[in-house]
Amino acid sequence: MADHNRVVTNSMDAMLFLTDDQLLQGIELMYFAYKGFTSDPDLILQNYSYGRAHHRAVHFINRRKGLKVNDLLDILGITKQSLNRVLRQLIDDGLVESRVGRLDKRERNLFLTEEGKELERQLSDAQRKRMRAAYRAAGSDAVQGFRLVLEKIMDVETRNRITQDKE
Repeated sequence: MADHNRVVTNSMDAMLFLTDDQLLQGIELMYFAYKGFTSDPDLILQNYSYGRAHHRAVHFINRRKGLKVNDLLDILGITKQSLNRVLRQLIDDGLVESRVGRLDKRERNLFLTEEGKELERQLSDAQRKRMRAAYRAAGSDAVQGFRLVLEKIMDVETRNRITQDKE
């Protein structure tokens, strides 16, 4: 017969049996962490009258040079109309360049201009500073655990896509 009154001696075991209230606290922490994570870039984006969709577009265009418009649409999970508005602003402001695809002339490949790279650097510097401080304070085991939790929160399709991107 199983001992239902077993005392949990390992803190890791205790974390496997979170109460609903503890899970809700975790959800709140995610909200507040996201608020902190985006607060510094939001101040920078205000100078351009840009929003977070602009930030995400600039981030992924920087990370994947020559990113196809359709791939960016898929990554961001926004409507074509919303992405077109964001890209039009970034292109008109000289931050992003759209080039015709080499193999398929119907494709558009996206690149940051020098001005776009500078904006991306400012935005990512602010976030890297915050992440670096948090990671150092938490320690390497916590960082590994945090990354694993984030991956497990993602939907399977997204997790598989970013796993493929790492290879």
